[in-house]
Amino acid sequence: MKLYGLARAPNPRRVRIFLAEKGIDLPETPVDLMSGDHKSPAHRARNSLGQIPTLEPDGTTISETVAICRYFEEIQPKPPLFGVGAVEKALVEMWVRRMEFVLMAPVGAFWRHAHPRTAALLTQFKDYGESNREAYDKAQRWLDRELAGRTFIVGETFTMADICALSTVDFASQIGLPLEPGRSNLVAWRERVSSRPSAAA
Repeated sequence: MKLYGLARAPNPRRVRIFLAEKGIDLPETPVDLMSGDHKSPAHRARNSLGQIPTLEPDGTTISETVAICRYFEEIQPKPPLFGVGAVEKALVEMWVRRMEFVLMAPVGAFWRHAHPRTAALLTQFKDYGESNREAYDKAQRWLDRELAGRTFIVGETFTMADICALSTVDFASQIGLPLEPGRSNLVAWRERVSSRPSAAA
């Protein structure tokens, strides 16, 4: 079994955190985005979109972070990271999508269109990229309100939703979109989840 990813990228980090929570030891085979390894014929044969992470469990290839993590949830159900029971599973799914569309979308747009490290990779529209600062700020304010009285994003249980959010918030901070200190609920949540050993994966 092989897992293709990159240490600095947020999506492969999601999988590494998930695996650490499960206690699964699977080394990551690096694919360097900045040198274009992800667009090589060898990697496109694994993932036609030329993205990471990608998992090869048995000759099949699985891409997309949540799909990879669902595979591992299925083969090793404990601890459950996608919820237990119909309601909790639905809530985790809801919050994973919210983390991707509300939180990660503006961060990704800023990274692609406003950050100097990605300028050589595509035609940047810098005004659009910079406009995502405001969208990410609004997302922070929203999530800070939602976290009032909660230990984790889905109540009292650490789930895939927390993993998606932590990888996003940490990546955003690295590229110039810091977490505002006045968002006390969000800051406290980040401290809680960052203190878990899996966060260092």
